[in-house]
Amino acid sequence: MKKFVLCLFAITAFGAVSAQTKWDLPSGYGPNTFQVQNLQQFAEDVDRATAGKLKITVHSNASLFKANEIKRAVQSAQVPAGEFILSGAANEAPIFGVDSIPFLATSYVESRRLDQASRPLLIKTLSAQGMKLLYTVAWPPQSLYSTKQVTALKDLKSTKMRAYNPATSYIATAVGAQPVTIQLAELPAALATGGVDNFLTSSASGVDSKLYESAKFFYGVAAWLPRNAVVVNQKQFDALDKASQDAVLQQAAVAEQRGWKTSEIKDGEYIKELAAKGVKVDVEATSLKKELKAIGDSMTADWIKLAGDEGKSVIDAYLQK
Repeated sequence: MKKFVLCLFAITAFGAVSAQTKWDLPSGYGPNTFQVQNLQQFAEDVDRATAGKLKITVHSNASLFKANEIKRAVQSAQVPAGEFILSGAANEAPIFGVDSIPFLATSYVESRRLDQASRPLLIKTLSAQGMKLLYTVAWPPQSLYSTKQVTALKDLKSTKMRAYNPATSYIATAVGAQPVTIQLAELPAALATGGVDNFLTSSASGVDSKLYESAKFFYGVAAWLPRNAVVVNQKQFDALDKASQDAVLQQAAVAEQRGWKTSEIKDGEYIKELAAKGVKVDVEATSLKKELKAIGDSMTADWIKLAGDEGKSVIDAYLQK
């Protein structure tokens, strides 16, 4: 009888263990960033909503895969899920780069509208690659940081400008700068060693990565609001039971709303902190905005040509709302 009970306990214990699913979810951003903190909250909420049936472990700071490798890792099922910046994959499909067209969407309201207008095509494109979109969250607007004062775009000529996607490479070339591909995690070291002179990134990155230690000039050009996407391998998602699938989608929707709200609140806080750290902050940057707008208009036209009818439909839907 005792053996029977022990055997039954072992079977029951095995069943409990085997019923639990574990997902690794890599991110290229640091644990102190609001994006990763939002990811961590998402993982905890999914754990709670599924009563522990789905455990998501967040691997921040490019510790599992480099930032530019994460999307491919999810697509090839090396990991079940991951977070990546959409515009980093713009060379694969134009829709990934729609939010990095300068001055197309420059506020949170406009960025959210562009997110909604582009989502059907984004979902379709990811689906064709074997992935499911869980949620997106925008970074604060991309502004110009520099180690030296910039009064006009001509001041950027012959400098080394950090690039992290096709759009930033295009802009660097357009202003006569040398584009240097550097991931965010490597940017502080590049600044410290003179490997880069200026770059476009958010107020959040400026504070979280302590970029203010080297880049003492901040120009709030608000060129665009790049979005991070959290995706899951479709087969991994399909392997979940229906209740767990529903829980993941519900918590993803919560994470999306929380993330966008947090991003907007923190933008103002980060800009104040940059000033407190000794950075000369020009929030308006009127003349630079005007010059960059001309580049943006050209890039919008080029993007529509590249994206074809589907891309034009996205821009039309965005402008009509």
